[in-house]
Amino acid sequence: MVPHYPTKRSALVPTLLYAQDEIGFLSDEVIAEIAVRLDLTELEVRNVISYYSMLTTQPRGKFNVQVCTNISCMVRGGEEILEHCSQNLGIGHKGTTPDGLFSLEEVECIGACSWAPAAQVNYDFHENLTPDKMDRVLEEYRKSGKQ
Repeated sequence: MVPHYPTKRSALVPTLLYAQDEIGFLSDEVIAEIAVRLDLTELEVRNVISYYSMLTTQPRGKFNVQVCTNISCMVRGGEEILEHCSQNLGIGHKGTTPDGLFSLEEVECIGACSWAPAAQVNYDFHENLTPDKMDRVLEEYRKSGKQ
């Protein structure tokens, strides 16, 4: 992957995303290996991880539900959607269900302001949400995750 970028540092975020997709989170070992391969310090890698909400050093569920509560989503019910997800899944912000199927996060913006309130599950966007619509979304993932 690295040869496709003008500098090794430019490959950092794509490399982190790839590693996280492969194992589910960025472990200390993975962070150390990426730092070595890209000629960076572990601190430089961790600083980037802490900046991006989509990167994590903690295991997440199979389906990571990110509910936007930034201004556009907030005024159109984003906080209600987050609370509804929390009740439906039985977990709070940055929590993971006991079966490891879902994680829940409140995020600042997912770039879907025109379709607020919105949420993202892994890389899939869901927009113009209502509590009922969110229930249907979660149920579809629940069914697909148990197959």
